[in-house]
Amino acid sequence: MEKILVLDFGGQYNQLIARRVREHRVYAEIRSYRTPIDEIRAAGYRGIIFTGGPNSVYDPASPHYDREILSLGVPVLGICYGCQLMAWLEGGEIASAGSISEYGKVEMCRVESPLFTGIPEKSVCWMSHTDYVKTVPAGFSVIGTTEHCPAAAIADEERRLYGVQFHPEVMHTEFGREMLANFLFRVCRCAGDWTMEDFVRASVEKYKKELAGKKVLCALSGGVDSSVAAVLLHRAIGDGLVCVFVDHGLLRKDEGDIVERTFREKFDMNIIRVNAGDRFLSKLAGVTEPERKRKIIGEEFIRVFEEEAKKIGHVHVLVQGTIYPDVVESGVGEAATIKSHHNVGGLPSVIDFDEIVEPLRTLFKDEVRAAGLELGIPYELVWRQPFPGPGLAIRILGEITREKLDTLRECDAIFREEIVDAGLERATKQYFAVLTDSRTVGVMGDARTYGYTVALRAVDTDDFMTADWSRLPYDVLAKASNRITNEVKNVSRVVYDITSKPPATVEWE
Repeated sequence: MEKILVLDFGGQYNQLIARRVREHRVYAEIRSYRTPIDEIRAAGYRGIIFTGGPNSVYDPASPHYDREILSLGVPVLGICYGCQLMAWLEGGEIASAGSISEYGKVEMCRVESPLFTGIPEKSVCWMSHTDYVKTVPAGFSVIGTTEHCPAAAIADEERRLYGVQFHPEVMHTEFGREMLANFLFRVCRCAGDWTMEDFVRASVEKYKKELAGKKVLCALSGGVDSSVAAVLLHRAIGDGLVCVFVDHGLLRKDEGDIVERTFREKFDMNIIRVNAGDRFLSKLAGVTEPERKRKIIGEEFIRVFEEEAKKIGHVHVLVQGTIYPDVVESGVGEAATIKSHHNVGGLPSVIDFDEIVEPLRTLFKDEVRAAGLELGIPYELVWRQPFPGPGLAIRILGEITREKLDTLRECDAIFREEIVDAGLERATKQYFAVLTDSRTVGVMGDARTYGYTVALRAVDTDDFMTADWSRLPYDVLAKASNRITNEVKNVSRVVYDITSKPPATVEWE
């Protein structure tokens, strides 16, 4: 199988680069810049991409690599920091851009190059840098410039080495997709015949070997991610997998029963349901800070799984449905912590399992859905609304109480019903209600009320790394608002969230 190496130098977009490569049906895998050169040489990659990163190449403490990688005869594309590193390794000069650093959309002028085949002479690219290539190394030429960046793109065509100061992997770069395609097909000469079927098949074979003879417990929430992880591992090891579904009392309306019924009837899995609502509510009593909520829920999940594991004998492996946006937002590796996900940054430091397996850790949400369909999971389950592991706890601002949970469940159910009734369930990628910690005055039956403010949220996105708020029809919002204020006690006001990600996140906490 042909494959591309994404060599990670600490950038936020390393997985996004891999995803963009896979969109062209070329398999990409990410490895640390600490990977030995001999391993890279032996792997037989068709091409290598150096990622961006937050460091300066002239800082001795920054991540560097063996210059030999540029002499393997394998095409290399350096992006942002990766471009600067390539130039620095070859003897070029890197300097601080100072007050003329570029951030955001910038017009680039290009010259003829295989990397820019079919791309207009002038196009918009996305810059984000404080350093730049001041002097191009011997053997390289400038193939792209911007107003403030004299070497926005460089190349040694003979050695098939390319560097771009901008980010072709983000959608803001006008022809970024085409540039990556040119690198893959014109420079690396890939065939583009990798599919999600290949990912599923390779994953099943991998875990069939790695988990043979081990007892494996899967943390099943019933959401898309954990469901796909469970079915994937069940296909690999069959009855060696035990799914533990922890009903933490923070699920949507009737969801616990739906999850249990679906997996028992449709997949004939060994599933244990643990009703732990009282336990979680007790731990969350009086807690208002979002990160504490996540940490508490993450730790309590693990403790429940440990207790259930002891009942069935020593369990070697814990399986989780972690996906890449969870990893990025939890600040794993070089990334800054945005919010801790209960299955990543929310894990306690001591865990009574030999190993944690996360088969979907490298995938984005849309890729997870594609894997689910490939595994034969019913369409309606694959496309059900995403639901965070901490559940309604992070959709209730402030302290969690039974009253608030009951109120939010009804509001959320009404909003989701109205979206489905209007035929909009595929027109927006995620939609839900949030119970704010704000009470406002209202009027019902000529009497003064003082109830909660409920926020409705709906977003459009491909990968949940960025998202835009959904422009839902006013009549749908009006009907949902009317039903919520009439049918749900303690709610006097409904608002609609029109904030994109960034600056907000999809969830409120």
